[in-house]
Formats: sequence, structure tokens, C-alpha cells
Amino acid sequence: MADHGKYVLYHYSPSIAAAAVAIVVFAVLTGLHTYRMIKTRLWFCIPFTIGGFFELIGYIGRAAGHSNPQALSTYIIQSLFVLVAPALFAASIYMTLGRLVRALRAESLSVIRVSWLTKIFVCGDVLTFFIQGGGGGIMASHDPDKVKMGQNIILGGLFLQIIIFGLFVLASIVFHLRLRKQPTRGSYAGGLKWQKMLSVLYAVSAIILVRNIFRVVEYIGGNDGPLLRVEWPIYVFDALLMAATMAIWFAGYPTLIRPAKTLSSGSESGMHSPETHIGMTTK
Repeated sequence: MADHGKYVLYHYSPSIAAAAVAIVVFAVLTGLHTYRMIKTRLWFCIPFTIGGFFELIGYIGRAAGHSNPQALSTYIIQSLFVLVAPALFAASIYMTLGRLVRALRAESLSVIRVSWLTKIFVCGDVLTFFIQGGGGGIMASHDPDKVKMGQNIILGGLFLQIIIFGLFVLASIVFHLRLRKQPTRGSYAGGLKWQKMLSVLYAVSAIILVRNIFRVVEYIGGNDGPLLRVEWPIYVFDALLMAATMAIWFAGYPTLIRPAKTLSSGSESGMHSPETHIGMTTK
């Protein structure tokens, strides 16, 4: 247990074994995402990949906290990087919906004008990123009052992120229902795996929402709350869920959303014309 003023960094000794497992898992997943992103040249997945690096750095910081739980620097690293990583995942998730809508030539079916769809959600996501990051920075103070202020700021960022994610899921569902009622020519393309990609968007969005709700409950409970007195919740409701998010996103990578003739090549090299590859069709 480490106590800076009245704020206890850890109510337990961080498990080196649990942190090591998380490090290995996120190192593998992030390596896979980096390789696939570069190979397919889907650069809108850069934020998602950076999010994987954030998770990795965060759990390295947590492992370092095992040998020196009094170190404020490693505590801040593990707390801040793990906290904001899902906002980076969300940025790529938001951009994927806009690309999917355009690939299907279904702009008229989007509840939000496509030219604004990505901008609205990504800008909101960036805002939540900086709110949570700013709150985490304020919590680095030894002043208990500033620590409390930082917690409240992070709570505000988490609540905003939940609202934005909820609106995104709603926009996705409305688009999905409209497309089923009014199929476009693009939706009949044999190799355009739009239904699978929407399922992936729903799955990762739901997982991140559950994780964010957990973090809200955690911060509402405060430093002496039950979720911070034991270590297992952060691994079950954060590390495990974010690893699942990365695994699902990798399995349903946006390269699946492209016409059949690009799929038949059996290549993910991204060396396709701008008209036939979703990763290249949308700016």
C-alpha cells in the first residue's frame, strides 16, 4: 500500500504475474494490428493501433508498480494510459462507419449527413480523450482536493464518452434498419461484407460501453471504494474487455468491406484501385 498524503495509490501490492500476462497479450495483439495496418495501408486504423500501445505501456507501468508501489510516476503511467486507450479505439471505430456508408453508396440512409458523421463522433472522442487525460494529470498532484477534482473531471469525460458511444450505436442501428428496408446496389455486392462489419461495430461498441460503465462506477466509489480495494476488477472489466475488443477488431478488420474482385486476389496488400477498396475510398 502506498499513501501520498491522504490519497492511497494502491490498497494492495500490484500483481506482477497478472501484469506480465496483460503485457504479453497486448504486445501480441498490438503487434498483429500494427502489421495488418501497415500491410493493408488502412491508415484510419492508426488510432486503434496506438490504443494498443497505450494499453501495453499502461500495464508495463503497472508491473513496475509491483516492485515500487510508492512511485507516483509509474502509478500515473498505468492509470492514465489504460484509462484513455479506449478513446483511441473508438476513433477508428467511428471512422469505419462513415467508410462503410460510402462503400455501400447509402449516404441517403444515414441519420447524420456522411460528411459530418465521422467529424462529429471523432471530434467528440478527441474531446473525451483530452478531458480524461487532463483529469488524470490533475490527479498526479499530492493535493487531495486536486485529486478529487481530477476524479470528477475524469468522470465527466467518461460520461460524455458513454453518451457519444450510445449515439453512435443508435446511428449505426438506424442506418442498418434503413439499409435492410431499402437495400442499395452496393449492398448486393457479393464480397462487400457489410453485415459482418456492422456486427463487429456493435460488438466492440458494446464491450467498450461496458468497460466505461465499470470505470464510472469505479470513480464514483472513490479511492476507498470497493473496486479500488482489490485488483481483479481492472483485469476482468478493463484489460480482458479491451483485449477482446482488439481481438474482435482484428478478426473483422475493415479490409473485409470491399468488392469481390479485390477479395479474389487473396491479398491484403492494399494495392487496389481507390474505387474498390474501402480503406482508400474515403478521405
